[in-house]
Amino acid sequence: MRSFHKYLSISCVEEQWGLYVTTAGYSKVAAGDQYPVDEDHPASHRFTWNTGRILNDYYLVFISKGKGLFESDHVAPTVIGEGQCFLLFPGSWHRYKPQMNCGWEEYWVGFNGYYPQSLMNSGFFDGAKPCVQAGLDERILREFMHLIEIIQNSEPGYHQLVSGCTLQLLSLVYLASTYKNNTNDDHLHYISKARFLLQESIDRDIKMTFIADKLAVSYSKFRKDFKQVTGITPHQYHLEVRLAHARELLVSTALHINEISLQTGFETVFYFSKLFKKKYKLSPRQFRNSNIRL
Repeated sequence: MRSFHKYLSISCVEEQWGLYVTTAGYSKVAAGDQYPVDEDHPASHRFTWNTGRILNDYYLVFISKGKGLFESDHVAPTVIGEGQCFLLFPGSWHRYKPQMNCGWEEYWVGFNGYYPQSLMNSGFFDGAKPCVQAGLDERILREFMHLIEIIQNSEPGYHQLVSGCTLQLLSLVYLASTYKNNTNDDHLHYISKARFLLQESIDRDIKMTFIADKLAVSYSKFRKDFKQVTGITPHQYHLEVRLAHARELLVSTALHINEISLQTGFETVFYFSKLFKKKYKLSPRQFRNSNIRL
């Protein structure tokens, strides 16, 4: 996934909706890179580590890879790493950065409105404890990727759609902070990470041996454990999430079928169409024309 960000224009319609998104994005910061990566941001959002920053909206930031440091006027310097989220609150000074020796990958969404204000005022989220260990939850990753994709396509009504994505993200983070997973089952933990890595790779075909190497297990053990937990092989799981993503693109965008095939990592449109029809009983074109959500 390429780095991306966008700042949204907000009208009275979005404000009346109750929860509106002001910005969202994804950034990959390599080891040794300057942070923030570029200056293509409004002056109100630029910051350096020395000065920090104060924003006027709420922000949810998710670190999917790497490690860094977070500090705010309520939190002493704290190490944050992959699988962690943190919330930024309006009027609260803060600063954060990846470690120079490893970098990180971050997703974020900025939002506001009377509904999130009500959630914060009701104590669902605590400004004094903004960091949450959500883990490598594929649902959070999928929702962020979907949110960014909606903004990139900017179809009519997308403001309301990304508001829904943001509420779903807040729900997942709240669940992670409230109902912590106390299991010590490393078996389940590493399969959860595997599903996260496969979801992260929906734009390409990958070798399952590569995923096994990332998880530091043999491929035979990985395949056996994954199938035991999910009921299907890692390869089949990856194929299904790619086809599901293609299905969503067919319904929610006007992208040409060739482009959708490329964006979901299939070598040829013929191969993509063959697998899609086998899964959904319709060709991609028939599926789009029927406007059916399966």
